[in-house]
Amino acid sequence: MTTTRRARRTARSAALVAVAAAAAFSLTACQAGGSKDGAAGPEQKVSAATPHATAAGGSRATGTGKSPADVQTRTLAPSRTAAPSATARTAAPVRTQTLADGSRAEIYELGAEHYRARIVSRGEVLATMETGGTDAGLDANDMFIVLTLGGEVHSWMGGGHTGPGTFKLAGGWTAKVTKVGELRYRAQILGRDGSVDGTLEANQHDAGLDANGVYIVLSAGGVISAHE
Repeated sequence: MTTTRRARRTARSAALVAVAAAAAFSLTACQAGGSKDGAAGPEQKVSAATPHATAAGGSRATGTGKSPADVQTRTLAPSRTAAPSATARTAAPVRTQTLADGSRAEIYELGAEHYRARIVSRGEVLATMETGGTDAGLDANDMFIVLTLGGEVHSWMGGGHTGPGTFKLAGGWTAKVTKVGELRYRAQILGRDGSVDGTLEANQHDAGLDANGVYIVLSAGGVISAHE
């Protein structure tokens, strides 16, 4: 009887040890599986991010270490660059004026005594004039235009004289035109007493003058014309 009881106790102890060992093994396996799953999370995130970086220029693939923020910056850069152009397009002329040949002058105020005129015909800009401390002039195929420091535009057709030479102009003025160089002419504007009351110099581009309400243009080719 005693021997039988001891055998039963030994069998129960062995069974408990086996159960405990199995439980410990199961717990260890669960912990190991949990660690692997936790590590898999970041691996999956990197894998998901990689195609996005490659589509934006392969920054991760090349090892440059670019982040999505860098990609966004490159995308926004053209918009910031384009902003000044958009502002220029929205600027409106202070007025539009019809010229002697039927074209139009769009006049823009840029500052004190600083104006720009765009000569437009059928939607096309043919020429641009700008005052810069002096009046501006233009010989546009025998139509002469003066843009004054006050932003006024005056135009007329014909009446040109080709220098060098001395020519009588409208308003009682006389112009003495001399050639100074290639595409460079100078005109001295003489009063009734022969005094030099003004000078026009066309150096590679035309020049203009408001001579007390008489408008004078000297072209870079030596043509001078006046109108009042």
